[in-house]
Amino acid sequence: MSNYAQERNVAIQAVLTASKVCQSVFQHLVANETLTKNDKSPVTVADFSAQAIVNTCLEKHFPNDPIVGEEDSKDLQGDAGKILREKVFSLTNGVLEENEKLTEQQILNAIDRGNYAGGAKGRHWALDPIDGTKGFLRGGQYAVCLALIVDGIVQLGVVGCPNLPIDHHKPESERGSLFIAVRGQGAFQRSFSNTTETPIHFADISNTNEATFCESVEAGHSSHGDAEEIAKLLGITREPVRMDSQAKYCSISRGDADIYLRLPTSKTYVEKIWDHASGNVLVTEAGGKVTDIHGQPLDFSIGRTLEKNKGVIASKASIHGRVLEAVQQVLKP
Repeated sequence: MSNYAQERNVAIQAVLTASKVCQSVFQHLVANETLTKNDKSPVTVADFSAQAIVNTCLEKHFPNDPIVGEEDSKDLQGDAGKILREKVFSLTNGVLEENEKLTEQQILNAIDRGNYAGGAKGRHWALDPIDGTKGFLRGGQYAVCLALIVDGIVQLGVVGCPNLPIDHHKPESERGSLFIAVRGQGAFQRSFSNTTETPIHFADISNTNEATFCESVEAGHSSHGDAEEIAKLLGITREPVRMDSQAKYCSISRGDADIYLRLPTSKTYVEKIWDHASGNVLVTEAGGKVTDIHGQPLDFSIGRTLEKNKGVIASKASIHGRVLEAVQQVLKP
């Protein structure tokens, strides 16, 4: 049975380089330019650049592995995509070594390698090149998320959080936190600049009234009103920690907060696998449990979505049953 050592190393390198390009895009296109409220183009550039970098890295080391990615290159094609394409080309190559630089066509091809449909058999990677686009634009939390799924089970997850401080208790500490988990091997954190890894675990709490929620900043992503009701039932009085992206999974895995709820905001919305795959294995390996609001494990074997699941509940394993009970009491699913 594989211990996924090579996959782990390659995924770390891919996510670190992709995180680097996201930071570069932010510096060049967000921090130094005045954006109109609806201008999402820097996120688009970062999305494409990060996906090109990760997919190129995976293709080099695992040429037979398909990839489920969020983006395709159609918006970069032809005359209409010229300005965007040139920005992606310039910023992507800006973080690559001389011998790794890519042509425009190689970048487009790499992006389009993310078109796999997913499924229950064999190996494939799931990539979210920038999870938390609004967090990215406001200089808040966002994440580069990469997971390896084998026969429908997430075996490896790597999450890069460029703006997350290494130490939650010292917000001014070094930013750039990388989280790594392989099924059965524990969960770890390291900084972007130092290869030393530290094991991470959920906080040592035994009752839900000691817990803190970690929630989305955007109310549209999860029902904050329902979360308040659930908090009351659980005796939780602490203010929730609010952040964008799979940084929430990372945050609870290292004990910054204790419970992450993604409660359905519509009957029709279906979660995407790339939004949860990395976080799922990270939480599990840190001593947590992840289910949907019906108490079912997240099913990554169906394709590009979690269509058999509704909502997400992630918490320390020992309190998960109580949290699930409160969620069901409020939502009556």
